[in-house]
Amino acid sequence: MISRRRFAAITALAASAMSSAASAAERAGGELRTDRLQSAHVPGEVAVGVYLPPGYGATPDKRYPLLLLLHGGDGSERDLARFAPVIDRAVRDGRIPPLVVATPSARRSLYMDYRDGSERWETFVVSELLAHLRAAFAVSLERKHTFVGGWSMGGLGSLRLAFKHPDLFAAVAALEPAVEPVLSWQAIGPRVKFWRSDEIYQHIFGAPVDTAFWAANNPATIAQRDPRRLIDLGVYLDVGDQDLLYLNHGVEFLHRVLFDAGVAHEYRLVQGGEHVGPSLSPRLYDALGFIGRRIDPPAWIDGTVLAARRVMDEKKRAAGLPVEVVDPRRIRGS
Repeated sequence: MISRRRFAAITALAASAMSSAASAAERAGGELRTDRLQSAHVPGEVAVGVYLPPGYGATPDKRYPLLLLLHGGDGSERDLARFAPVIDRAVRDGRIPPLVVATPSARRSLYMDYRDGSERWETFVVSELLAHLRAAFAVSLERKHTFVGGWSMGGLGSLRLAFKHPDLFAAVAALEPAVEPVLSWQAIGPRVKFWRSDEIYQHIFGAPVDTAFWAANNPATIAQRDPRRLIDLGVYLDVGDQDLLYLNHGVEFLHRVLFDAGVAHEYRLVQGGEHVGPSLSPRLYDALGFIGRRIDPPAWIDGTVLAARRVMDEKKRAAGLPVEVVDPRRIRGS
């Protein structure tokens, strides 16, 4: 079993790799701030890193899209400084419009409301944090411009938050999310438990683990039980096929749950990609591009596409196949 100290070193390395391809000299001028909140839901002060894009505040009454970017295990709000060069480049290249990004320091909480009620991180994020950001910064108040994402523990947390609250978030982008390849607690095997100890599970999910509570907070189980709730949620999954924690198995499992339910999503199994290392920076850049496409959808279904579909629809009818109504929220043929 990996000790918490060693795992912290691994995740810190992963975070620092996000900025390995971009130096401070390449920054386009996004501003970084730190807010500090007192919460009724979690103990102690919560630091929140905030990224403001170049030109922020120059246009009166302009409200920016908001992305909650959640750090990995043993990370903190300071990780946003490592992500900032990639965000700068994505804005500069037009991959995403200027936006505000916020990273709360959530410790090793899994972004969960604990079973015993002692810490309520999910409640903090969806109530206090969102309300604070919308009051303190010029960010959109609308779901269509509110997003969540993250990597490792933050990828897991972002999926859980988005799947449980699709009314709050327009899309989720999860990199290397620490999800288990199962639908029930009893099915978790050694490929998970060697790095996520029973102590961590019991601290959050109860001792002994409340298996129903675990399932109610497991992204794959949430999706499998009621996929219709996710039909209007943009979902982006990214994992390396060399993941040292075997997270490629968990993310592939979640992909299959969504695919079999017909829920449209993007899934990337990155050849040669790892949980740590230099692949993470360009992968975050691509994930931001996905968010950008949710904000400003590309005109990919044009006249040429529609004409080709009409031809294929006739062939389907001749073959006795159903002709489907075009709906980009659903996977065709499912």
